[in-house]
Amino acid sequence: MTFPLAPAPQPTHRLIPSRFPPIGLFDTVATAADLAAVMELAGWTNDRLVAERVDRLPRSEWVYGRANASVVMAAFLHVSPTGMRFNTGDLGAWYAAVDVRTSAAEVGHHLRREAVARHLPELSRTYRAYSARIGGEHVDIRGQQAAHPEFYLSDSYAASQSFGEGVRTSGRAGILYDSVRLRGGINVATFRPSLVLDVLQTDHFEISVAARGRSIEVRKLGSAT
Repeated sequence: MTFPLAPAPQPTHRLIPSRFPPIGLFDTVATAADLAAVMELAGWTNDRLVAERVDRLPRSEWVYGRANASVVMAAFLHVSPTGMRFNTGDLGAWYAAVDVRTSAAEVGHHLRREAVARHLPELSRTYRAYSARIGGEHVDIRGQQAAHPEFYLSDSYAASQSFGEGVRTSGRAGILYDSVRLRGGINVATFRPSLVLDVLQTDHFEISVAARGRSIEVRKLGSAT
């Protein structure tokens, strides 16, 4: 199957739980060798899965020596063993949305699933927002829900992960796709850390959901200083 290529809209936005504080150790590292030493010092490679992911990520794609490099690297090295929509647990990706509303809808969905799994009536969590410019040409599957519903399933990532890992192997930058959680929303999954550029921490939000119901409450807490 062949899809068109398109650049990611700019800027994009990503929400990260505030319980995972940013670690700036990598931001001032000057060489890949220094980065490997810092990752070991920080304990990242103590985790077997993280160590395996480091080995899968080409050194040419390691991000260091710039602001929020650690945030970018974490997206690829700290990932659920079951993966996400377009990546398996072997290696992560940078997922972001064209607007914060879409990002909130995406994390709110997963927050509700957590509330249900933990048998909680409701759940709230605070998030840090990051904006970023995404480089490269992405495989564009927007508007393909009818032709390729397997990429947009809400309850199975089997087909979409296989497709996504194929895109990664081909060397393409990533995938542009429609949000499953917010009508009209656009998301991007980027497979190359080196293409996640100009990452800035922006605002803080509290997102609250009820285990039963579809509403997502988003409260802005303030801007980054």
